[in-house]
Amino acid sequence: MLVKDNRVLATGYNGAPKGVPHCEEVGCLREQEHVPSGQRHELCRGLHAEQNAIIQAAVYGVSTSGSTIYITHQPCSLCAKMLINAGVERVVYKGDYPDSLAVTLFTEAGIKVVKYGEG
Repeated sequence: MLVKDNRVLATGYNGAPKGVPHCEEVGCLREQEHVPSGQRHELCRGLHAEQNAIIQAAVYGVSTSGSTIYITHQPCSLCAKMLINAGVERVVYKGDYPDSLAVTLFTEAGIKVVKYGEG
C-alpha cells in the first residue's frame, strides 16, 4: 500500500496481470524448475504487490513521489529499482527476503527502510 499524508494512494497484490491465469490455475514455472526464492524473477507469471501498486497509481494519474510503501516482505531488487524511480521515500516491511542487492540500492538512493517492529 502506497501512502502519503495519511492517505492511501494505491494498493497492490501479488498475482498475475489482469486477464491472465494465475500460476495456481496453470502451474508454477518457478516450482517446476526448482528456482529458489529471490532468483530469476522473470520466470514468474505474477507481479509483486509493489509493482501493482505503482502501476495502479500510474493508471489513475496519482503521484507516488514522497510516499511510503507498507508491504509484507522486503522488496526484491526489481521492485527496489521501481520504488526508487517512483519517488518512494520510505519502505516499511515485516518479513525478510533474500535479496541483498535491494538493500544496497535503497541505501545508495537514500531510501529509508524500516522493518516493522524494529523502529
